[in-house]
Amino acid sequence: MNVLNYIGAFFDDSAHWQGYDGIPTRFAEHLQYTLTALGIAAAVGLPIGLLTGHTGRGGNALAMIATAARALPSFGLMVLLFILLGLGMTPVMVPLVVLAIPPILVTTYEAMRSVDPAPVDAARGMGMAETQILFRVELPMALPLILSGLRSAAIQIVSTATIAAYVSFGGLGRYIIDGLYQRDYEKVVGGATLVAGLALATLAVFWLLGRLAVSPGVRRRV
Repeated sequence: MNVLNYIGAFFDDSAHWQGYDGIPTRFAEHLQYTLTALGIAAAVGLPIGLLTGHTGRGGNALAMIATAARALPSFGLMVLLFILLGLGMTPVMVPLVVLAIPPILVTTYEAMRSVDPAPVDAARGMGMAETQILFRVELPMALPLILSGLRSAAIQIVSTATIAAYVSFGGLGRYIIDGLYQRDYEKVVGGATLVAGLALATLAVFWLLGRLAVSPGVRRRV
């Protein structure tokens, strides 16, 4: 039985579309984990990246922090927190947030540092405050790269959130973990297909966001 047959059989089974283990429920759980982790990571990484990028200070420290965070094994960290803290959202959220902060932080910093200094100097010459320069001059020009960092973080979270099923949580990873345990490869392939589909949908959302949020003049320069 080839992969396409597994996929067709999985999605044709009406049992996979209803109940607590149905696709809508598992999809909603996975989306909740992704949005929560991305929101927390953005709340931490964006302000720090914007501030350090605007001032030009702390770049080396950010690089060291990002390297250290990327070196942490997400799965091992999740299992360790699960053992220490027990069942709850914290053991799942912490590894996902730690995974997502470095691309957001570093890309935001680099995006701010890559802004053309000429309009920034002109804004200062006009007497604009530093906060006005940050949000009205630098941020709009850096937005495409900042969105790319958020997109990268979101894709990593979507992919890695499947490990939440290993510590008895839900999400699309439930199909993969349960399918491997039950040797139900139809379920494994179906779950992997759903995760891949969600990753592609995430790329589409960020593409649309870039079209809506980034001014045409800035898009043409990127």
